Formats: sequence, C-alpha cells, structure tokens
Amino acid sequence: MKQEDLETLRELIKDVDTAMLTTLSEEGLVSRPMKTQEVEFDGDLWFFTKKETNKYEEILHDQEVNVAYAGKSYVSVRGRAEVVEDVNKKKELWNKAYEKIMQTSYDDPNVVLIKVKAIAAEYWETGNFTKKIAFFYKQMTGQSTKSTDINETIELND
Repeated sequence: MKQEDLETLRELIKDVDTAMLTTLSEEGLVSRPMKTQEVEFDGDLWFFTKKETNKYEEILHDQEVNVAYAGKSYVSVRGRAEVVEDVNKKKELWNKAYEKIMQTSYDDPNVVLIKVKAIAAEYWETGNFTKKIAFFYKQMTGQSTKSTDINETIELND
C-alpha cells in the first residue's frame, strides 16, 4: 500500500459526510447511506450500525462490500467488511449526535461498528469538463478511452 495512494484517497473523501455502502442480500445488491466516521483514513473506513439491521446480517454472510462517495470527485472503494464490537473503539468514534440518531449510547451491546478494509479504489476527477465529455462520447461509441481517461484505480490491499 503506497502512502501516496492513501493520501490521494484521503483527500478525495475527506469532505464527503455521507457514503453509500453496498452489501449483498439474498435478493441482490443493496445500497444505503452511511455516515463515515471522522478518523484519519489509513485504509480502513468506519461506520456505526445496529445488530438488528439487514446490513449487519448481510455482512455476516458476505464480507465483500463497496463504499461510494460523491463530492468534488467520485470515489468507489471495494473492500472487506467486518463487524467490530470493541467498546473502546465505539467510545473513541462516538459523538453526541449518534445518541439522537440511534436513540442509544455507544455501550449498548446492540450498537456495533462496521470496519471496511479498503482493497482497491477507483476515482473520477470532476475538474476537466472537456475531457469528461470526450471520455463519455468515446465510451458510448465503443472507441478506446485510454487517451481521455478521467478515472484512476488504486490497488490498496490484496
């Protein structure tokens, strides 16, 4: 994992408050908005949830997830999720807003963290409108988009 790649990803997602977490249910892929915890991104993303949610059950069944961010740029993070019940970690990431949102406190045994270990991330820069139009035109007409690529892929972990 290159430090430069982590810093690029950190910059792209740092100001995006809400991400879309995609898990696999029995019916197929499901996405839902989640508030990313404000921690220094080191390759792991953190989210609070409760055990009585579908996403909790889905992660126990299949750990492969995707987390998407839309802000100044677009970022798609592929990773492996795990449920973390460590009270000290919950306390570290908890803030008063969660008490109102979740109607409980961090030490509630029903409250858990979802830790997503990033494996790879793809991002699209939104700054160059002309390059974007050329990329989408070539993509729609089946032409090679190599010379107009506006997205990059970062391999973080295997």
